[in-house]
Amino acid sequence: MGNLKKNCGFSRVLVLICIAFLFLLFFGGAFALYYFKGRNITTNDIAAAEKVTALHFTAKERKMMLNGVRRNSRRYENLRKTILDNQIPPALLFNPVIPGMNFQKTQSPLKYTVSSDVRVPSNFEDLAFYPVTALAQLIKSRRITSTELTQLYLNRLKKYGPQLECVITLTEELALQQAKRADEEIASGKYRGPLHGIPWGAKDLLSTKGIKTTWGAMPYKDQIIDEDATVVKRLEEAGAVLVAKLSMGALAMGDVWFGGKTKNPWNPEQGSSGSSAGSAATTAAGLVGFSIGTETLGSIVSPSTRCNVTGLRPTFGRVSRYGAMALSWSMDKIGPICRTVEDCALVFHAISGPDDKDLTVVDLPFNWDPSIELKDIRIGYLKKAFEREGDDKENNEAALEALRSLGIELVPFDLPDFPVYNLSFILSAEAAAAFDELTRTNRDDLLVRQTGGAWPNSFRQSRLIPAVEYIQANRLRTLLMQEMAEKLKGIDVYIAPSRGSANLLITNLTGHPAVLVPSGHNEKGRPTPLTFTGNLFGESKTLRAAKAYQDATEFHLKHPDLDKNFENR
Repeated sequence: MGNLKKNCGFSRVLVLICIAFLFLLFFGGAFALYYFKGRNITTNDIAAAEKVTALHFTAKERKMMLNGVRRNSRRYENLRKTILDNQIPPALLFNPVIPGMNFQKTQSPLKYTVSSDVRVPSNFEDLAFYPVTALAQLIKSRRITSTELTQLYLNRLKKYGPQLECVITLTEELALQQAKRADEEIASGKYRGPLHGIPWGAKDLLSTKGIKTTWGAMPYKDQIIDEDATVVKRLEEAGAVLVAKLSMGALAMGDVWFGGKTKNPWNPEQGSSGSSAGSAATTAAGLVGFSIGTETLGSIVSPSTRCNVTGLRPTFGRVSRYGAMALSWSMDKIGPICRTVEDCALVFHAISGPDDKDLTVVDLPFNWDPSIELKDIRIGYLKKAFEREGDDKENNEAALEALRSLGIELVPFDLPDFPVYNLSFILSAEAAAAFDELTRTNRDDLLVRQTGGAWPNSFRQSRLIPAVEYIQANRLRTLLMQEMAEKLKGIDVYIAPSRGSANLLITNLTGHPAVLVPSGHNEKGRPTPLTFTGNLFGESKTLRAAKAYQDATEFHLKHPDLDKNFENR
């Protein structure tokens, strides 16, 4: 009986061992098959990729392609072993200039408006909304000090910054040092120019030595890039006082950053738009004398529209991007956001020009003269856009009438009839390359926005854009640039309603400069600004035309009542 039980027990163990062996044989073999063969690229993978790239190859062609595709895949993996800093540009440089174009080469002395009736207001707080041109006269004449003005803006930043969610880092210690130095220099007779002693704020993608540069994004919230961006250096050389690093949509999209959503000072129920969200909001709210923003596809124009301030997007290649976060090497541009057109001209004069670091920057002068005769500027307008029915139509017609009342003969103008939206993936392809490591390490999960239209998803999608199609899109971009140059023959500047994405996309792809100017609100309370677009490197005439309209209408003199707006929340 005992032997029988032993035999039965042995048989059960034997059966279990056999089952385990078969299990390992089956599943282990399947795993080995997957590991050694399944991981390898097959012709079926190529066939699947054809659907993504809208192509079709025959079975014979796929078989011939196989070894090369596998070889390229190994090369991709090897390339990724080298860590590429965001600052490193591709070897291909975009140039918006079409052969045959000629530009002014002589630099003239800077001229700007000097008013004889600028006074220190009885309520010192009112200085917060003075333009740079007025503040400069008060500081130069020592009727106010830079330290007094800086302390005013610092107090307002502390009071309203948290409510607007527009400040990432307050640079109080640095600001007071720079203001003290400015006062001492001016007292000794060393006046650097109209920005000397003026407090300003930087979009937080400009690197600042010893101060965090977060790019508005959680993965980089503690990042310190230990050098000053060229723009930061140039403004320091001009004597300007850095009071804050300002909020931006994470990695330059929208108005949501790791600390919240930047609000519109006119209506805190709204975001301020982006991505230069903090730059536009603080300028509109009187928290800085001026600010610096950047634009790739609307990031100066859009928040300037929402916050009802004046913004300049310069010609591509005017301002060095060294020390600024790269998003799209062929589209990124840096420019000022201010309270007036002439303020933009003064700031632009200080930051433009080559630095031998950003090789896309050209050595051409910017000659600002507010006394240029309007009759010497040929001004067009987007006829179809102004004729379009909608809530903005009444204000748009009034704007054209205001320009004609200045003696300006407006020339009808049309944009090139071009499939421009098909080129928009140029930006997302370059952005995906700029943040390739973020995607591959899955640190993109740390970004606040995780929707279908947010960067993490866009970066992943863009990994499937073929290099050939990216190059083809840029070849079509050359045709667009040629057509735009042809359209602009005989026109120095053209005017468009700010709402019109075709104009925005076209001019960002072609690199043309634009000035966004407040022009009132429609019946629904929405701003209806104008965009003045100029020829390549034609900022002087573009700003002059925009200034004429701004001086005639005075929409820019209005500012939000922050206490009232936040009291209602």
